[in-house]
Amino acid sequence: MKRYKRIFVIVLDSLGIGAMPDSPEYGDVGVDTFGHILQSAGPLSIPHLRRLGMLNLHPCPQMDSDPAPAGRFMRMAEASRSKDTMTGHWEMMGLRVEKPFKTFTEHGFPPELIGELERRCGKKVIGNRSESGTKILDELGEEEIRDGSMIVYTSADSVLQIAGNEETFDLANLYRCCEIARELTMRDEWKVGRVIARPYVGKKRGQFVRTSNRRDYALKPFGRTAMNVLKDAGLDVIAVGKIHDIFSGEGITRSLHSDSSVHGMEQTCDICREDFTGLCFTNLVDFDALWGHRRDPGGYAREIEKFDVGLGRLMELMGEEDLVILTADHGNDPTYTGTDHTREYVPFIAWSPSLGKGGPLPEADTFAVIGATVADNFGLEMPEGTIGTSRLAELL
Repeated sequence: MKRYKRIFVIVLDSLGIGAMPDSPEYGDVGVDTFGHILQSAGPLSIPHLRRLGMLNLHPCPQMDSDPAPAGRFMRMAEASRSKDTMTGHWEMMGLRVEKPFKTFTEHGFPPELIGELERRCGKKVIGNRSESGTKILDELGEEEIRDGSMIVYTSADSVLQIAGNEETFDLANLYRCCEIARELTMRDEWKVGRVIARPYVGKKRGQFVRTSNRRDYALKPFGRTAMNVLKDAGLDVIAVGKIHDIFSGEGITRSLHSDSSVHGMEQTCDICREDFTGLCFTNLVDFDALWGHRRDPGGYAREIEKFDVGLGRLMELMGEEDLVILTADHGNDPTYTGTDHTREYVPFIAWSPSLGKGGPLPEADTFAVIGATVADNFGLEMPEGTIGTSRLAELL
């Protein structure tokens, strides 16, 4: 059987394609990230996504589908009980998360945790609520600089974030405080998926800008994944964007930090120009962070169009032994209420220059078909305890 030498898995972070049957249990009724973006801001200039079958997979009245799509495509349902970034990515690589990570969106972190964090860090905590990072900097940045306090906040994700001004709350001290927060939030009652250092610069409201010195302190996956077996077999596992942070470095041979989703696609194209054998795993976070959580369908639409340009460049670079899989980790409908992720199906769109006829595949009941397919391609067994069934035979 023919095998691919290189597989590119690209996560369009939060680009869901419609509500799952259990979405109302998560407070998500009638959500549809991609469909509602097209309703609000379409039609879009996405010739490459259209060619691969995105509009065949998810028909929308604002745009025509391709009569002869080049990609193989299907919907994937999430098996894990969550709509979190880490859960979605871990499931892609074979892990089913039965117990969701803790979130503190409604009321902020409990006083016991905040008190212990203040005592050990030697700083007063301000903020302590779910908020946009840029908004909370504008509101509290001047106070943090003036009083030597630290801004602690969360989001819809299972995350504790600490913002600090690089000029007054030096990076080493900010990282130290985040390490303390990570230690504290290992307790079951406070366990969050990630602690994030959010350094910024500027002296007054309207001038604050977050820097690229962000650092994530994530939980390690609770089991071995498809990435581990690839690495153990001597294959390349290249992480682009926040993949390294999501997996806490597990199963990765090389990682690249991205400044934006456009930059992440440029890096992916650069990697495609290299000679490697294995997996390139890319996360493009701006869809989620800049537009989904901020409920900006117009910005989200423009981001999809920018991605399509990068996708076209990647497709031009790909060879006969290359396969690309486009997917998402959850939804984040920018037309829905609140700022939370939304529980949705996600796309699976696969293409190779050597792929035969395009068209639909049977719907998958887990994101883990991705990891199983990648492992199968390289003749490897998935680790014990993982989920997912390979779809490789349908992609050759």
